Formats: sequence, C-alpha cells, structure tokens
Amino acid sequence: MSLLRTGLFALAYAVATVAGRQTVMDDTNLSMVWPAAGVLVLWFCAQRHSRTFAVDVAALVAVTVTVNLATGASGRFVVVVVLANLCQVALTLVLLRRWQPAQWQADGQLGLARPRDLWILLAATIAGTGLGAVVGAAGMWLINGNVSVASGAVWLIRNAAGVLLIVPAGLRLRRLPGWTPWWRAVPWWRSAECAALIAGSVLAYWFTFVVLNGLPVAFTLIALTIWAGLRMPTTFVALHGLVAGAVAVVFTLAGPGPFAGITGHAPRALVAQLFVSMIAVIGLVLALGRDERQALLRQLTEDKADLAQQKDQAQRHGQLLSAIIDSMTDGVTVVEADGRVVLRNAALARLLGGRISPNDRVASTSFYGLYHLDGRPMADHETVNARVLAGEDRAWIEMLLRNPEVPEGRIVTATGTRLFDAQGAPLAVVVLHDATAERRHRDELTAFAGVVAHDLQNPLMAMRAWTEAAADALQDVPPHPMVSEAESSLLRAQRAGARMRALIDDLLAYTTARDATVRPVALDLERLVTDIASARVDAASAAGGLVPRFTINTPHQVYGDPPLIRQLLDNLIGNAIKYTAGDVVPAVTVTSAVQDDRIAVTVADNGVGIPAGQHEAIFGNFHRAHTGSSFAGTGLGLSICQRIVHRHGGVISAADDPGGGSRFTFTLSPVPPGSAGPVHPAETRHGLSGRPHSPDPHP
Repeated sequence: MSLLRTGLFALAYAVATVAGRQTVMDDTNLSMVWPAAGVLVLWFCAQRHSRTFAVDVAALVAVTVTVNLATGASGRFVVVVVLANLCQVALTLVLLRRWQPAQWQADGQLGLARPRDLWILLAATIAGTGLGAVVGAAGMWLINGNVSVASGAVWLIRNAAGVLLIVPAGLRLRRLPGWTPWWRAVPWWRSAECAALIAGSVLAYWFTFVVLNGLPVAFTLIALTIWAGLRMPTTFVALHGLVAGAVAVVFTLAGPGPFAGITGHAPRALVAQLFVSMIAVIGLVLALGRDERQALLRQLTEDKADLAQQKDQAQRHGQLLSAIIDSMTDGVTVVEADGRVVLRNAALARLLGGRISPNDRVASTSFYGLYHLDGRPMADHETVNARVLAGEDRAWIEMLLRNPEVPEGRIVTATGTRLFDAQGAPLAVVVLHDATAERRHRDELTAFAGVVAHDLQNPLMAMRAWTEAAADALQDVPPHPMVSEAESSLLRAQRAGARMRALIDDLLAYTTARDATVRPVALDLERLVTDIASARVDAASAAGGLVPRFTINTPHQVYGDPPLIRQLLDNLIGNAIKYTAGDVVPAVTVTSAVQDDRIAVTVADNGVGIPAGQHEAIFGNFHRAHTGSSFAGTGLGLSICQRIVHRHGGVISAADDPGGGSRFTFTLSPVPPGSAGPVHPAETRHGLSGRPHSPDPHP
C-alpha cells in the first residue's frame, strides 16, 4: 500500500512539474507557477511514517531530473533544483513536526481545521521556500556567476503560492466523508447559493480578465472570496481558491488581464502570485475561523446539555439522599464551624423530643437536656460536634438525654466525624443513636455473666478444697497401686479445675474488654512496659525458672485506657514467655515507632513461632495454635488483645520474626495536644471487673 501511494504521488508530482515547466518565463529557466511545491508537501506529509521513505526520496529525485531534462533544463540547473526542493520540503516538515507535535504521532492525521493550523502551515511554508530560494539562488550564482534578487523572490512567492493552493485543497478533500452527492447533503437553498457563487465567479473573472483587459480592478474579485469564506464549506473555499488562482495564472500567461501589462517577467509573476496567495489566505482564514466558532458553539451546546443532565442527576441524587437520610432511624445532622445546622433528618427531631435548634444554630446542652451518665450536666465543649470542629477527626460519647419532652430519659450514643466542604471549611457530621434498649440488654447480660461466674467459682473452690484434702489424706496411706491411681486421678481433677478457673477468668476479661467504657489518657509506654517486664522477671525468679531477658525501646507516649492497655501488653508479653521451648531462655523485645499518624508497638520473641496459615486465625475466640499439652491456655488471650486494640481504633497483626519466633504489632493513637501528662504505671494495675459497661464506640 505504501509503494502504491508512492507511485501515485510521484505521478501527481510529475504532472505538476510538467505544468510548472510550461510557464518558464525567460532564459533564467524559472517558472511563473510551481504547483509541484504543494504536491511535494502533501506527498512527504502522507509518507512521513512510511518504512519505504527512502524510496519516496529516490522517486522525487528521479521525477525532478527526468522532467527538467526533458523540458530543456541543463544538468547543472537540475542539480540545483533537486537540492533546493529537498532542503525546502525537509525544513517544512521539520517545522510542522515541531509546531504540531500532536498531529505527528504514529497514528496522527495532519489536518486543517482552525486558523492556527493555517498560520502554522503558512509559516513553515515561508521558512521552507525561503531556504529553497537561498539554495536555488546560490546554485544559480555558481552556474551564471550572478545573483538575481528578483529570481529569488519569484522562487519564494511561487512555491509558497503553490503550497497555499494545493495543500489546503488536498487536506480538506481527504476529510470528505464519502462520495455522497453534495446536493443530497445540503439544503436546496444552500445548493442554489453555491451555484450562484460559481456563476458569479465565472462572470466576474471573465469580465475582469477579458472585458476590462489591463485595468487594475482585480481587487474587486476579493469580494467573491469573502462570500465563499463566510458562507461556503471550507473544502469548497479551498477548491474555489485553487481554481481562481489557476484562472488568474492562465490569463496572465496568455496575455489579457490586469497583470499582463506589468513590464518584466519577474514583477508580473510576483504580482500574480501575491494576488493568488492573498485570495487563498483570505478565503481560508474566513472559512476556518467560521468553522472554529461553530465547533466552539457546538461544544458549548453539548457542555450545556451535559451540565443540564448533570444538574438533573444531581437533583435526583439529592432527592434520593434526602429520602434515605429521612428514612434512617438514627438521627443525622451536619454542623458548620460557626454552629449553623445545614442538614438534619426527622429521626433527629424525634430522638431529641422535638427540640430543634433555634434559628438553625446549635444551642447549649441545657436546651437539649444532655448529661453524663453519672448525672453531671454536659458542657458545650464536650459535645462531639464541638470536639470534631475543634480538631478531632472522630469523636464518640455516650450520654443521657432528659428534657420535658423526654422525662424518662434516654441513653444516646453520639458519633462525630470531621469532613471538609468544597472551600476547605470543616464540617461536623453527627449521628445520634438511641442505645437505651441496648444498654439495658447489655447490663442484663453483664449481670448474668457475673452471677454465673460467681456461682461457678463457688463449686470450683469447694472442689479444689476437697481434692486437696483428699490428696493430703492419701499422703499417710501406705504405698499401693490403688493409692497411686487415686493420686493420679486427684491430680487430673485439680488440673481440670485450674483450667476451668482460668477459662472463667478469661471469659470475664473478654466481657470487660468488649463492654467496659474506654477512658483514654496519656500513657508512657517505656514506664508501662518496664513495669510489666519487672513483674514477669520477679515471678520467674520466685518460681525458680528461667528468667526472661527484655529489650525495651518504647520512647513514645500513647493515648489509651490504662487498665486495658496494661492487659494488652501483659497478655502479649506473657504469651511471648510462655510459648518458648523449655530449655531456651525467653528473649522479648518491645519497640515502638511512628507509623503514619499512629504509634506502632511491636512485641517480638524467640519462641516456637506461629504455625503456617494461622497468623490470622489465632485472633479467633478459643483458637489455639499449639494444642500440645506443653502449652496450656483457653484460646481467648489474643482475642482479648484484638478486642482491646479495635476499641482503641487500631489494628493488630501477627508475623514471623526474621530471627526466629513471632512478632506481634498493634497501633494506638498518639497523645492529642492539650492532654494531661502520662499516668504512673501503678495507676494501670486496677482491676477491670468492677468497671461499668457501655456500648462499644468501635463496633
């Protein structure tokens, strides 16, 4: 296909060259017109990505040499013409590629769709033909021994005119959608106008070049070009300029016309080519400018339609969102930084007993009747919307709502989230949930669990006492196989009782970790971990076992509930010591580091590690990775740890330690600005069983 296109362009270039050689003006061998310049630009633009581009260059040289020699040109003149043409088209293509890079991609298509494209083509053409004129003038100087400025000007203007007439017509013809007859594609009145323009152009050019022979009235023909540029399609305008230019050149060569009387071949050629170029540029500028305006109007219309569609969709989405929010059973409100309420749903009004913010602004807590669970009035700055607007990303609180409309009172949980509007101003999104029934249900379950645990512990204590008494009684019995069997049975009963006691304690701890109110304060990790490690060392020394070694590097402070964080660290450190081979001294490393906007704490050990595929399963309830008798446990320790971390808004994960053993990492919040100093480790040792329970802020 590429070679076929090369042959067709070579044929067109040969025809254009022959036509140009027929207009040689004098013994300088310079032609008055040179349409081959336009064909050459079209040719090399179309073949710029061809793999056989060298064949195109060779074909250009062959056609140029053959036609010029056949039409009487000398060999030296042919060499000059070949070099000038190659330099001219090379510079033109380089400039087009530089100034229109997007259209010079592998799949790009050169086009002429707006005035900017025409000006780029004109500038590249002038630069290229200027270089060709310089090379041609230099060659003629070498041949004739003199330099003719007029000849150089003729070379420049004739080649530029050839490009301006041929290239736009070729580019626009390529854009035609097909061979549909034009009279079927346009209204009848536009066809009539086109016919009138063609007839008027024929009459005007005949009258100007034949009837008024010699009179300088060619400027009146510009009116026809303006008519075409304003009213006709751009392709028609390009063809109209091409035909008009050809007519002007033919009449000038034949003798009649306003340019025939100009003395001298070079001045006559310059004036005629300037007229042709002016007609081409004026018509194309008007047509392309009109096309660009129409394209912008179409784009504006499409954008307007898209905007209307988006507006309609936004309205429907807004109505749907409003319906969804109003159908929610939880109260939802959005508050701006100045306290203005920009959104609320019907459930919020019902939850507050109908007490809506006056003037769409948040009122004081006394207006709504907000109290702490212990009965203390809640201050305005303690509400979740005030805390979020003050800088917290997320806030949660449980409170008592009691006002004249709700005299019996309600337990309400409020969750606030910090968002930003389009201008970057903070917003507080608050969700209120009626937790009265849930609170009552949880309190009942907690009380039931406490009673069950207490009632189970009494029989266990009695069983332990009786088994110990029986074991003591057997000490005085003479050795006998039956006595040994009885002692073994009593030992198994004591171990089963101990496991039952540990299970009850872990169940109570898990319930506390799940339901206890989280009261975060600033905690010094270094002091807390050191205190736990010291207790573990003392316990191992008292038991006469291997004393664990600790490496502690936790310089950060965290924001958490003291007893819960202590239980979390104690469980992880205890597991690190317990799950170590019996003849290996436990080595535990506790470190902390900043991870994004949180503090990551890592507990690593040299123990037996975690079996493959169980790094996530070990956090499940009652899951035990090591089921052998050498490692006792209930399978709730890591589940308690995960629950504590989740209630503090963090995550916990397990991995293999590169040096052997396991590595547990969990994240906690850093201490927010303005918080009180860290508490002493002794204050974290209080038990958890007596703490009040509340719904979980991080379910």
